[in-house]
Amino acid sequence: MDLPSLVVVLQAALSPHPAERKAAEQSLNQFQYTPQHLVRLLQIIVDGSCDMAVRQVASIHFKNFIAKNWAPLDPNEQQKILQSDKDMVRANILVFVAQVPPLLRVQLGECLKTIIHADYPEQWPRLLDWVKHNLQDQQVYGALFVLRILARKYEFKSEEERTPVHRIVEETFPHLLNIFNRLVQIDKPALEIADLIKLICKIFWSSIYLEIPRQLLDPNVFNAWMMLFLNVLERPVPLEGQPTDPELKKSWGWWKVKKWTVHILNRLYTRFGDLKLRNPENRAFAQMFQKNYAGKILECHLNLLGAIRVGSYLPDRVTNLILQYLSTSISKNSMYTLLQPQLDVLLFDIVFPLMCFNDDDQKLWEEDPHEYVRKGYDIIEDLYSPRTAAMDFVSELVRKRGKDNLQKFIQFIVEIFKRYDQAPVEYKPYRQKDGALLAVGALCDKLKQTDPYKSELEHMLMQHVFPEFRSPVGHLRAKAAWVAGQYAHINFSDPNNFRQALLSVVSGLRDPELPVRVDSVFALRSFVEACRDLNEIRPILPQLLDEIFKLMNEVENEDLVFTLETIVDKFGEEMAPYALGLCQNLATAFWRCMNTAEADDEADDPGALAAVGCLRAISTILESVSRLPHLFVQVEPTLLPIMLRMLTTDGQEVFEEVLEIVSYMTFFSPTISLDMWSLWPLMIEALADWAIDFFPNILVPLDNYISRGTAHFLTCKEPDYQQSLWNMISSIMADQNLEDNDIEPAPKLIEVVFQNCRGQVDHWVEPYLRITLDRLRRTEKSRLKCLLVQVVANSIYYNAVLTLSILNKLGVTMEVFNLWFQLLEQVKKSGLRAKFKREHDKKVCCLGLTSLLALPGDQLAGEALGRVFRVTLDLLVAYKDQVAEAAKEEEAEDDDDMDGFQTDDDDDDADGSDKEMGVDAEDGDEADSIRLQKLAAQAKAFCANDDDDDDSDDDFSDDEELQSPIDDVDPFVFFVDTVKALQASDPMRFQNLTQTLDFHYQALASGVAQHAEQRRAEIEKEKIEKASAAAPS
Repeated sequence: MDLPSLVVVLQAALSPHPAERKAAEQSLNQFQYTPQHLVRLLQIIVDGSCDMAVRQVASIHFKNFIAKNWAPLDPNEQQKILQSDKDMVRANILVFVAQVPPLLRVQLGECLKTIIHADYPEQWPRLLDWVKHNLQDQQVYGALFVLRILARKYEFKSEEERTPVHRIVEETFPHLLNIFNRLVQIDKPALEIADLIKLICKIFWSSIYLEIPRQLLDPNVFNAWMMLFLNVLERPVPLEGQPTDPELKKSWGWWKVKKWTVHILNRLYTRFGDLKLRNPENRAFAQMFQKNYAGKILECHLNLLGAIRVGSYLPDRVTNLILQYLSTSISKNSMYTLLQPQLDVLLFDIVFPLMCFNDDDQKLWEEDPHEYVRKGYDIIEDLYSPRTAAMDFVSELVRKRGKDNLQKFIQFIVEIFKRYDQAPVEYKPYRQKDGALLAVGALCDKLKQTDPYKSELEHMLMQHVFPEFRSPVGHLRAKAAWVAGQYAHINFSDPNNFRQALLSVVSGLRDPELPVRVDSVFALRSFVEACRDLNEIRPILPQLLDEIFKLMNEVENEDLVFTLETIVDKFGEEMAPYALGLCQNLATAFWRCMNTAEADDEADDPGALAAVGCLRAISTILESVSRLPHLFVQVEPTLLPIMLRMLTTDGQEVFEEVLEIVSYMTFFSPTISLDMWSLWPLMIEALADWAIDFFPNILVPLDNYISRGTAHFLTCKEPDYQQSLWNMISSIMADQNLEDNDIEPAPKLIEVVFQNCRGQVDHWVEPYLRITLDRLRRTEKSRLKCLLVQVVANSIYYNAVLTLSILNKLGVTMEVFNLWFQLLEQVKKSGLRAKFKREHDKKVCCLGLTSLLALPGDQLAGEALGRVFRVTLDLLVAYKDQVAEAAKEEEAEDDDDMDGFQTDDDDDDADGSDKEMGVDAEDGDEADSIRLQKLAAQAKAFCANDDDDDDSDDDFSDDEELQSPIDDVDPFVFFVDTVKALQASDPMRFQNLTQTLDFHYQALASGVAQHAEQRRAEIEKEKIEKASAAAPS
């Protein structure tokens, strides 16, 4: 397509008529891969005589094409751009990037970024020469613009990938320094000068972000740069030309220069100015920085902050950065000494006023309360907020220098409280009171542990915080709720005071002002957590849920969902009457949040975060009603559309949360419905396509499908689930690119099949054994080796004769058993087994080995029989000891439980073991069995950590675990019954076996036999107890 024709097509792409636009887009797509197409687009972009709208369309098309095709992700993909076209683009884009209008420069900048990231230095070695030449020429802006993109390529690169930075700095920084020097000396500089200085600052920032290049460690060179930065820092921003609009003002060139200068000095100070740095070169730099510059920067920063004191303008981001610098200085003695003389002015005249409610807050509160709420709960906003930085400064000051400052600051706050109480209504300092309350909330942790304040907290809340629940001023009602939430966990000497605060927070849910309602829900979470008597909340539970959902319809905020989760968690099965309604409301909220997130296209958008929260809350509800299977049938129609859609690529951001819901639904429903089975192919597809990192999570529902829907798994042919599972497992096990850790769930799934489908999948035994043995040969991690050997153990337990015949056919019998025994014999320094650590692993091995003993003599020779017998006895003894140890720990934990009441801290096991999964002692064995089957527990159990060379004795970190058919098989009884059968069927062989045993093994065999009879009696007793418990009374 020639140039005039391309212009016509681009014009048509702007047509108001959809048909013309569509035809133009199709034409562009059709010709985009033809030679010279890219070059012609660039010609149109840089042609000043061409219509601006056409140039803009051309620039967007150019950018998108380069992003997609310049350096394809797949290295084997055929290049779609001719080398001659690439050369032409590289040669010309540099010349024009500075000449085109800003609107087009942004697009060309993105293109340059793609090309530089792909081609520099290998395919574009002359780029740096061009930059260097133009820094000394008339093309300074273009050279700086390109150098900024080039420097940014290496901003986050680790040491080994940063090598090109040294050459870039060596070749260009002397010229940058000269340019910077000239620019700083210009009298009455134009705004364009600010743009040039800003680019130099950004280049410097990218070059020193992770480490200081060696050229800059030269004291003379570094000093030259620092003098210029300090010059820019000290110099007042020109008044002439400053916009009056606050939004335009903060992004005005000279304020941007000030921001980047402060940013750079902060980075140098916080990352490289710490005297504790271990690297000697860096320590020398830190000493030099501390001695020569840190104090001077502090002085400049304090002068800049003075603007706030006299009501002048200072951008929020600059204020925030300066306060971060001051907070870092507090712990350094020399800096604190410099700060001390001005500390009172800083604290009371600058920092505290920043904590107070202000005109901007009032405007936003009145004009856009939704935006007020969003900003208040947005982590990203916190990074830039002067108020957050002020709170951090005060917290750091009382934490590190509390002796000098805490009492003084609290007295200041108390004075504000007094002035407020004494003033008539129309003159009350409402905004100062707001700041004082914020300070009290921010210092909560310090005050709760410091005398004399900790004993006065309840009095302070009653006198100065709780009365504001009835304030005529909305922001004080909101702040009172927030502060109350911060202190909800203190020990109230009078329970009525706690009750009063709780009821005030609850009534705040119905406040006419949205921010008050949101802060009240946030505070409610703390009160629910702290509440010792749920009867305080129980009567108003329906009303609470109602108010929370009303609010969720108004705002997307994950903190609302956290409160809901806390309530569900606290009330457990009592939530059953509300479960369906809760799930329906949460599902509605989820879809609304997803729609907002898709529209905003931001990963950290509050809608996306709230969507994740909705799914987590649904999981919490499902867990709380896990003993009521009928409820799962009721909620399935509500949750199914979410699962169907979010198990595709649409759900990548919430995939883990959706899988947890699928796990609960497939485990606790009375049966797995055909609708739920329709999710199987989606998970298999995701796994094959992009979701390998979620394999441990996907394993849990797949296990449920096979173990709870065994008949359907075995009989359904459309789709064929057995074939689908084989295709997935065999593909993953054979994949050379996958790490050992990545494929651990695959052998576990084979185990699920063999254990659940005994006698029904004979035709799969050989294929699964083949891929297991293939992978075993190239496996390095012993954790995976053990899991693969367990596949063999499971296969033997499934059908010993069939398995042995396959191993013999493949000629690997000796190889496999030698490896197995070798792994079993490995012990740690502590004497515990190094491999097959969990009870489950040992049990699987015991059942497999015991099954070998039942083989006829011609399939297991006498010598092999003796070896298997001895190894099994050793393993059974180890298993018995481990079970006994676990029971002892469980008993100790039960004794520690406070009279059967679970505390809020029950999940924080001191020894780090999650074996108990938070079982309530009061619910006894039933809760035990239910909880240990919980899917969250399954998922944890499946995600075992690999500790090949770990000598710690914490062998049971991911026990005990998933439900499986072997739970009902006692390995001791199974062993003794197998040996008795051997004795009955072949007495001679049995006699030969016993004669080969030395005294040690004869004693072990006798002990195991006794233990088996004891277990048999216990099992019988458990059956009788269960039957009588189930019988109608």
